[in-house]
Amino acid sequence: MDKAFEEYLKAGQTTISNLILYNYPLLGLNETEIILVFQIMSATQAGNSFPGVELISKRMGKSEAEVYQAMHSLIQKNIMEITSIQDESGIKHDIYQFKKLFEKLIMLEQQKQKSLVNKDFKSTQEKVFQSIEVEFGRPLSPIEIETVNLWLHKDNYLPELILLALREAVLNQAYSLKYIDRILLSWERQNIRSAQDVQREQQRKRMKTQDSSASQGRTKSDPDRPSIPLYHWSNNNKKE
Repeated sequence: MDKAFEEYLKAGQTTISNLILYNYPLLGLNETEIILVFQIMSATQAGNSFPGVELISKRMGKSEAEVYQAMHSLIQKNIMEITSIQDESGIKHDIYQFKKLFEKLIMLEQQKQKSLVNKDFKSTQEKVFQSIEVEFGRPLSPIEIETVNLWLHKDNYLPELILLALREAVLNQAYSLKYIDRILLSWERQNIRSAQDVQREQQRKRMKTQDSSASQGRTKSDPDRPSIPLYHWSNNNKKE
C-alpha cells in the first residue's frame, strides 16, 4: 500500500456538525476562529482533549500569539470554555468544552423555526382576509377588518377554523361576518378549536344521523310483507 495513503488512513476522520459550518458567521465567528474550533474538536476526537497551543499553531500555520488571541476571543464570545475534570485516578485535567457553542446553535435553530412559523401564520392570516373578500365579492370594510383581526388576535381563532366557518356560511348562502361569528362561537362552546375537531364533530353527526335513519327504518312496517295476527293463548276458550 502507498505510504501516503497509509498516512491518510492513519490520520482518521473528524466529525463536525454542518450546523456549525453553516452558521458560524451568525455566531459572530471569523474564519480563523472557526478553523481553531475545528482544530480543537479534531484533537479532542483523536483523544487529546487539551491540545497545546504549539500543536494548533503548527497545524493552522499561525503564530502562537495569534492562536492565543483567537482562543481568548472564543471564550469572550461564549463559544468555548476551559474547565477542569477529574479522572478515575483523582487527577484533575483541563479540557476545552463547546457546550455553550451547542447551546447557541440550538437557540439559533429555534429562532429560525419560530420565524418560519410566524411567516407561515402571517401568510395564512392574509389568506383569511383574501378568502372572505373573494367569497363576499367585495373588499372588507374597516369595521369588518377589525372584526377579523379580533378573531385572530383576541379570540385566538386559528385561521383554518375561520376558513371552515366561512365555508359553512357560504354553503348556507349567508355572506355575513355576523353569521361566521355565530358559527365560531358555537364551535367554541363545543370546544371545537381546530380543523380536526370540526372533522370529528361532522363525522359524529353523520354517524348519529345514519343510526337514527337505520332505527326508523327498523320500526316501519314493510308494505310488501303480509300481516300476521298474533294469537293470544291466554284468551283460548276452545271447548275440550
